[in-house]
Amino acid sequence: MVITELLLWSSITLIVMAACYNTSLFLLSRRRIRRSRTDRRERFYVFLLACLNEEKVLSESLERITSLPSRNFMALVIDDGSDDRTSEIALAADPALVRLHRRNPPNARKGKGAALNDGVRYLRESGVLAGHAPENVVLCVVDADGRLDPHIVQSVDPFFDDPGTGAVQVCVRMYNRHLGLLARMQDMEFVVYGDVFQSARRFIGSVGMGGNGQFMRLAALNTLDGDGPWSDSLTEDLDLGVRLIAKGWTNMHCTTAAVSQQAVLSLRRLIRQRSRWFQGHLQSAGLVPLILRDVPTRAALDMLYHLSSPVLILLTSLLPLSFLVALGATTVASFQVGHPLVSPMWLLGPYLLSFTTAYAYGYVYAKRERDLGLVRSVLIAHVFVFYGYIWFAAGWWGFWRMLTGQRGWLKTART
Repeated sequence: MVITELLLWSSITLIVMAACYNTSLFLLSRRRIRRSRTDRRERFYVFLLACLNEEKVLSESLERITSLPSRNFMALVIDDGSDDRTSEIALAADPALVRLHRRNPPNARKGKGAALNDGVRYLRESGVLAGHAPENVVLCVVDADGRLDPHIVQSVDPFFDDPGTGAVQVCVRMYNRHLGLLARMQDMEFVVYGDVFQSARRFIGSVGMGGNGQFMRLAALNTLDGDGPWSDSLTEDLDLGVRLIAKGWTNMHCTTAAVSQQAVLSLRRLIRQRSRWFQGHLQSAGLVPLILRDVPTRAALDMLYHLSSPVLILLTSLLPLSFLVALGATTVASFQVGHPLVSPMWLLGPYLLSFTTAYAYGYVYAKRERDLGLVRSVLIAHVFVFYGYIWFAAGWWGFWRMLTGQRGWLKTART
């Protein structure tokens, strides 16, 4: 019983501390940045699509890219050893705007980071960037199922007027969010992350990069150490963002444009995907010395908190279990003494502890999904609190993979 109470109060303490920090981020995210054009240079955009058996979604994504109103761009499809029609679809696209780079075994299928690094090497060696200064070349990573907003280049371009801007991350949405509650939860997850956490981190200096919709100045990538900009981590995007900041570049978050991707409609596949992300965060613990050495204090503190999230998730996963044990023990004791040992108002504490964030998240989501309205968004946000429990299952799965030395890339299947 003593151990149960210790776990319960330890978990509650962690949740309260995290809630206080997240509340400060929420308040900070409500601030707005006014931006005016200062250095209108002609920049060249290259969209990188690392593909492994993406015939189901690639055609639509390339159609969105080639129909962008700007014409100062190209798309590079990196076929990472596909055995379906991926290359055929890339070759069928507009040849003036789309190029194909094939990777063949045994060099192929070594992870997204390796494919993107090879794509950058191809760009440098093929001569397609001839005549473009590295500071005026912007690379954008787009997943094969990514659908870019038509105005995305116009929204992102002003950020690169500042020569110190190394990368810009846009919002991420789920284009099939109407297909069930699970898809809706994923959309809310990305909206909350972008509109609260990433927006606040613009003022802290710790904006992170995502695997989809990350825009990077080639000159910034050229300053990174190693065989290529991306690492072999399962969360290569997280590593990249940290390393750019450590090199003195500024990462920004664009709130006025988005890339939409396909939500996972199977709970098992979703947990499988998140276990990969969780394991990648565990691998990123190796970034801690770099952060402590080269990142400014305020940004470093936020990054360290972000990197500690796997530990916090594993610890707080004990809270529901310890709460149920405590509730069961109290119920048994109440029957033994013949009267309730606690007031029904005691349940108000756990509710406030668990669901206060639902009101803030519902408010944020209603701003993006105006058709839902505030009340429905808040109700959905209550479900979102329970949806967060999938991270407990994904966390222990990812932790087990880490312990057993499994490092394979658990690629999410498309539908």
